[in-house]
Parts: sequence; structure tokens; C-alpha cells
Amino acid sequence: MTRLPLSISIISLNEEANLRRCLTSVEGLSEEIVIVDSGSTDGTAEIAAEFGTRFVTQTWLGYTAQKNHCLSLCTQPWILALDCDEELTPELRTSIQHFFSHGDEAKFEGAWMSRLVWFMGRWINHGDWYPDRKVRLFRRSQGQWQADSGGQVHERLVVDGPCTTLRGDLLHYSFKNIQHYLTKHIQYSDFFLQTQQSQSRRWSLLHNLFRPCWRLFRAYVLKRGFLDGFPGLWIAVATAFFTFDRYSRVFENQNMPSDAPTSKDS
Repeated sequence: MTRLPLSISIISLNEEANLRRCLTSVEGLSEEIVIVDSGSTDGTAEIAAEFGTRFVTQTWLGYTAQKNHCLSLCTQPWILALDCDEELTPELRTSIQHFFSHGDEAKFEGAWMSRLVWFMGRWINHGDWYPDRKVRLFRRSQGQWQADSGGQVHERLVVDGPCTTLRGDLLHYSFKNIQHYLTKHIQYSDFFLQTQQSQSRRWSLLHNLFRPCWRLFRAYVLKRGFLDGFPGLWIAVATAFFTFDRYSRVFENQNMPSDAPTSKDS
């Protein structure tokens, strides 16, 4: 099998539960796999060695900077950027091979792919979670990670030039269960509040009430989340509540006295 002129870029931290699945899906596809690890204490390094990856340890720089550091270590003209909890479907792998064999690398600077999430025992094919398109294949000289909306959690890949869309899905095992989802929400809520503060945005009752209702209607009705059964309902309701929670935290922060009273006034 001819390997593509491609570097696979991955960052990791204690990902032994996911990494083997990810690397198996890209085995033999690229000239190199570069993994930047921020100090794993489990079997991540051993799994990476099994697949012959270039494994580099780097103190955590933040999501955006860590991923860009990984890009800087890649040597091939094209990059496929993955997370450890992602996996190529056979159809997507074939689409990537066709991208190069059919000359698309001369026409485009990158390619979008749909991401499909596993949650509550099934694939979520509708609602806000699908197709969740991401640019992950790109010419190394034309792409870089940037913070999304001041995001310290989410980042997006910005590619300078035209991009096509590939067939097939990028499977995403982002949440182990409901508890894991709820735990992540707390982190996202914290960063949402920090972003609102950094941009000096004031709380709005209209946003606090309207946005959750809109998110519920959009996810469950317009984007047909109802076709995913109870998980689709749960996701739509949870998204609405978490939207309400995030804006409520802005209200709380802006109305909380700097010194809380030690006792109730008589």
C-alpha cells in the first residue's frame, strides 16, 4: 500500500482507552504519525510505540497552542488532524485516499468531514450533533488552529483557501456516559463565563429566556433530533438547560456583591 504524503497530528493525555482505536483506523495511511503528549501516566506511550509513531512530550500549552506545536513538528505537505477519541470510518479513509489519487490536492487546500457522535448506546444522526462538519485534512502551509470565540476549550482549524467535502464520517467517542457529559458542561460553563467577561458582555433577560427555547426547537424539531429517540430528546433538553445555565451564570456574576453578607439583614 502506498502511503500518502500526509502527517497525522494528534495531541494526547492519558488516552489509552481511545488511542488504539484511533491509530488502527489510520494505520498504513500516512508517512508519519506525530503525537504530542502532555504527560500521560497510563499506557498511552506504549500504545503509540506499537504503531511506530513519533511521540513527543510537551508541557501543556493550552488546546490551541498545543495543537499548533504538533503541526510544527509535522514534515509532510499535508496534515490530517485527529483527536484521540476519533476514528475514521472505512468510507472516510477511502475518501481521503481518493482525494490524492484523483488530483484533488491540486485543486483544494483542505477538506471538510462530518463527525458522528456515539452517546447513550447509539450513534446520534440528527439534531445539533450531526453532521458537525470539521476541516481536518489540509495543506500544512495553509492551515493553523485558532481559538474559537475566545475559547479556551474549543478551537477551530482555519485553512486559507478552498476546501471540498469528503464522504464518510469521523466517528467521535466524546462522552462515555451522561455523567461524563455533565462533568464537561461545568468546564464549558466556566469558560463561557470567562469569555463573556473578557468581551465585557452584559447579561440580557431576552437571551437568557429566548436562546434556550430556540436551541430546543432547533435541535429537536428543525434538525429532527426526535429521530434519534430518547437520546435525541435528552440532548435537546440538556442543550437548552445548559444554555439557560450559562447565561444565568453571567447574571449571577454581574449581580454578586464583592463581599457576601455574613448574616441576613433584620
